[in-house]
Amino acid sequence: MTGVSNSTTQSTDIHYWIGNTSSQDEQGAAAIYVTQLDEYLGGSPVQHREVQGCESAKFKSYFKNGLIYKKGGVGSGFTHVETNMYSMQRLLHVKGTKHVTAREVNYCTRHLKSQFYYSEGSPSFILSVSDASGQLLVQEVATSPLTQDLLSSSDCYILDQGGSSVMVWKGKAASDEERRSALSRAVGFIKAKNYPSNTKVEVMSEGGESAMFKHLFKSWKEKGQTQGLGKTHSVGKIAKVDQVKFDVMELHAQPKLAAQERMVDDASGHIQVWRIENLELKEVNPSTYGQFYGGDCYLVLYTYNRANKPQYILYMWQGRHATQDEVTACAYQAVNLDNKYNGAPTQVRVVMGKEPRHFLAIFKGGLIIFEGGTGRPGVVNRDPGARLFQVRGTHEMNTKATEVPTRASSLNTNDVFLLKTDQNVFLWYGKGCSGDEREMGKAVADLLSEQDKQVVMEGQEPAAFWVALGGKAPYASDKRLEKEVAPHEPRLFECSNQTGRFLVTEVADFTQDDLDEDDVMLLDTWEEIFLWIGNSANQYETQESYSSAVEYLKTHPAGRDPGTPVSTVKQGYEPPTFTGWFNAWDAHKWSGGLSYEEMKSKLGDISQITVNLNNTNLNKKTGGGGGSYSAPGGPGNIKSHNQRMSSSISSAYVDQSPSRAKPSGMLHSEQLVKKPNQLPQGVDPEKREEYLTDAEFENLFGCTRDNFQRLPKWRQNDLKKKAGMF
Repeated sequence: MTGVSNSTTQSTDIHYWIGNTSSQDEQGAAAIYVTQLDEYLGGSPVQHREVQGCESAKFKSYFKNGLIYKKGGVGSGFTHVETNMYSMQRLLHVKGTKHVTAREVNYCTRHLKSQFYYSEGSPSFILSVSDASGQLLVQEVATSPLTQDLLSSSDCYILDQGGSSVMVWKGKAASDEERRSALSRAVGFIKAKNYPSNTKVEVMSEGGESAMFKHLFKSWKEKGQTQGLGKTHSVGKIAKVDQVKFDVMELHAQPKLAAQERMVDDASGHIQVWRIENLELKEVNPSTYGQFYGGDCYLVLYTYNRANKPQYILYMWQGRHATQDEVTACAYQAVNLDNKYNGAPTQVRVVMGKEPRHFLAIFKGGLIIFEGGTGRPGVVNRDPGARLFQVRGTHEMNTKATEVPTRASSLNTNDVFLLKTDQNVFLWYGKGCSGDEREMGKAVADLLSEQDKQVVMEGQEPAAFWVALGGKAPYASDKRLEKEVAPHEPRLFECSNQTGRFLVTEVADFTQDDLDEDDVMLLDTWEEIFLWIGNSANQYETQESYSSAVEYLKTHPAGRDPGTPVSTVKQGYEPPTFTGWFNAWDAHKWSGGLSYEEMKSKLGDISQITVNLNNTNLNKKTGGGGGSYSAPGGPGNIKSHNQRMSSSISSAYVDQSPSRAKPSGMLHSEQLVKKPNQLPQGVDPEKREEYLTDAEFENLFGCTRDNFQRLPKWRQNDLKKKAGMF
């Protein structure tokens, strides 16, 4: 079966479907017809080889009512087929939640057994298919991380994703033989590697690459591409960026632009900053806002208005030299602050040196990052004698100063540097920096010191400058190649244990309707990872989703930065940096006509995960609803007044209690097996099981609370019905 589709971005996809009992001749004929159709359409379509039972999410998305596999086929001299036999009885095995499939099985079947698959794989190499030597050869080119310059227009390539799928890329200048043989070579490669026969295959031509293919490369440059805040054009070998003034009104009119720029507003909102001191929150003096020390951890609460309603972003900034206890306390205190605002804030983890754009903007060009030390009052930091800061940015919305090692090798001809000693303050301008960068350098220098600044042009440094740096040394002096960050198509994944096993499944051509309130959804926008928490998602899904996000970044074939921000977004409180990636977002979809205050009160029922973000064991799967936790260096490191942390973090998540008052003490089951209007005062009829003792809970449901939380929502409700508590 062959099908052609056109996506909203005007790209064309050809899918050919192979039945499990189809013959080799039939499969070969389908491949030939696909190749002919591809040539007829100018070679631009992306070809997909679909195998029964292992179809891609994109293929399944075309059939909203699901797929049904029936026995039989086309009649021939060798095959007898009786058509329209509607009186016969059929037994169908139905699988799936979002993409449903039904497979005909023998009617005498006695036992139904579900099988679950979760394949993880990153490309182990990329191979070229070339006849430049006179013979058609397939040979390895490179392993990950993959870069676009590995692909030559004169050849074809096979990209192996560790056996989970194989992709074929055909260069525009490749020979006809190379292009025609690319698909058959890919199928032969699958057989040679002993990969399963149902391994997915995608074939695409240069210029018509799928979003998935581009996502596997560290960067991908489209011809003539533009970006929201600047346009790139080539002049010889140097690419220049024309800066366009930032117009915040466009963020409101174009949510997609807000998402691309990672800017929820014009950064004119209200800021509150706390530092972690003795594992507690200590307010930071507003006069020092923007100064972050590598030996500390901070919480930054940013408040802004959207549609006349307050919105919140809670940044958790982690210093590179902060203790493990401080990092843990930062996560714990973030939950406390989140509770104070009824779960409304969007939480963003910020790793030192990886600050997102909006974080820079809210400090109006005053973001200064010290490598070590602490900002605590009364604490005297070690005097290094001289400090060197690298200043990057062209305006107050994108500027920060970062302390670097005080030596000449730290200099870069493309930037501005500030060298502060006991006697002098030097403002060094590299030959490649712009006038705007120099102005921002002056502004930062005034924040760091009230002393007079001595401007030093590259190549005209006084002796005192080199003495402070410990002498001259080679440094980066190549003229910068200015270029915008290559855009990557966003990808959405569903994280769910509805089947009884935790699975991560990609959603193709996603819309807002694909956000399932029973699950956690992972949205990868390349520069940021969002974890969208549905109102009915269970705690185990939330915990495993974060672990999966961390592992996803670590194993990505493009060599992704493990410090990429991971943000938690709650259903109904999505910022424009999230909604902008969805077409025609409906802001009222989940509000049900409720007011903002009513929505805030409802958030009290949401469970919020907190984890030790620097825990190297984060990727390990736990046997139950949560993993154990012990403070580094032993539990003695947590002070007695903070012992409550262990009870919350021991299960790696904190349960936010409902806003309605709970009755004091636990209740017996006979008090809870009643009609809702007959329950004791304060009992939530939808959460009766929470009022049982552990012993009675296990007696009624036949499992522990942790194992109960691991069950899919439908299974939990089924057990509650049988126990008379639903």
